[in-house]
Amino acid sequence: MIPRSQRRLHNLNAVVTGASSGIGQSIALTLAEEGANVALVARRLGLLRKIAAKCSGSESKAVCYPVDLLNEKEIRALKKKVIGDFGGVDILVHSAGVIVLCRVARASPRDFDWQYQCNVRAPFVLTQVFLPSVIARKGQIVFINSTAGLQGSGGISQYAATKHALKAFADSLRQETNSQGVRVLSVYLGRTATPMQLKVHRLERREYHPELLIQPNHVARIVVDALAMGREAEITDLCLRPMQKPGETALDDRKK
Repeated sequence: MIPRSQRRLHNLNAVVTGASSGIGQSIALTLAEEGANVALVARRLGLLRKIAAKCSGSESKAVCYPVDLLNEKEIRALKKKVIGDFGGVDILVHSAGVIVLCRVARASPRDFDWQYQCNVRAPFVLTQVFLPSVIARKGQIVFINSTAGLQGSGGISQYAATKHALKAFADSLRQETNSQGVRVLSVYLGRTATPMQLKVHRLERREYHPELLIQPNHVARIVVDALAMGREAEITDLCLRPMQKPGETALDDRKK
């Protein structure tokens, strides 16, 4: 445990979506270790409670909010609950996301709508409802994006389109709020060892070697380091990729 005097985010309040697993979980735990109070947002209350117990072990306040981010009424109701419990929001982390793999010729518009709702519209509405508090506290907003938000590729046209949209939203938000003291960070991740990536590997019929992928705790540490840096500067974009790229021979070499 980090000594209280050395916790860089002591008494700051953070909202983290997708906090029940993967990258969101790691970010929430690392924020708590650094002294931040954490509002944990995801659908699965049972998993959130386990994360909250770990956060409380760091002597940080942690409250669970089971929310369906596809339901705008639940998102807007979340604001009142969080402000009531914490008083305000200093850090907003968008980590929830979904993916469907399909080539354009067979892609379903319904799948596209679902990905858009979760990957773009939900972060937009969530940012909108918490923005007055973030501005008032000269806070920070983090978007966990994907390298698909920088360059599309075959089989993920819908997902890549939503991630490009998320990039555009973050860039626009930064221009609108920088002058008010708000920092906006986009993190573009390659393949990361998460439950979602396991699902992707299965859909691709590819062997899953999580040890060769980006680790969620490393992502969390980098994000928290960016949040804790001095206010005289900002990090706007971070791109992380695994050293081992899909299709390279080292993966095959492991089988020998």
